[in-house]
Amino acid sequence: MNLPFFYISHYDAAQKEMVLEEDTSRHVVQVLRMKIGEQINLTDGKGNLLTCSIADDHKKHCLVKVEGTRCKIQDTRRVSIAISLIKNANRFEWFLEKATEIGVSEIIPLICERTEKEKFRFDRMQGIVISAMLQSQQVWLPVLQEPVPVQNFFKESICDTKLIAHCADNDKKQLAHFQIESLANCQICIGPEGDFTAKEIELALQHNFIPVSLGETRLRTETAGVVAAALLCLI
Repeated sequence: MNLPFFYISHYDAAQKEMVLEEDTSRHVVQVLRMKIGEQINLTDGKGNLLTCSIADDHKKHCLVKVEGTRCKIQDTRRVSIAISLIKNANRFEWFLEKATEIGVSEIIPLICERTEKEKFRFDRMQGIVISAMLQSQQVWLPVLQEPVPVQNFFKESICDTKLIAHCADNDKKQLAHFQIESLANCQICIGPEGDFTAKEIELALQHNFIPVSLGETRLRTETAGVVAAALLCLI
């Protein structure tokens, strides 16, 4: 049976005991009703997996003993998805959850000319990413960035392979046809409802972004993000 899986914001390899944060303590002790001696898994989202036993089942300050540690090397493939914020926050949260489960390395919210909503509750969104990491039992947490204007993003991107998925009638490569080796360190940007403007697409091309197609149908922003994540992470 899999052990319950929880997140810790910091881990020092010298630690043999640690007190869990109040929310985690409450979940372990009051929700799961775990007792002294029972085991849980902890991760810091930086590759470390700790197997711990409960030493003090206090509902606010649960104390655990570190019984064993493992460190998982991060996958050499780095997939970054830059995606416009969208009007429906629930749909953006769904994208964050699914992209994390699939295994992306970085998520960059974009503010484009046609972006309808610019408000971004970082703490809430980070919590969704953490929950998705735990649910899928991963030990590497995707880096969630603060929203950035799309013009700045195009100018500052330094990935080896830079891709842009848009709906304009330009020549585009099929994303599924790329060689795996060329996607080892890649970044793809997804536009808002209404797509990138012609000016934004031109700016992307000027900064060496390659136009790509995600398929024959027109996708919602969040669906396009998930399709891109699956194609880039799982091929």
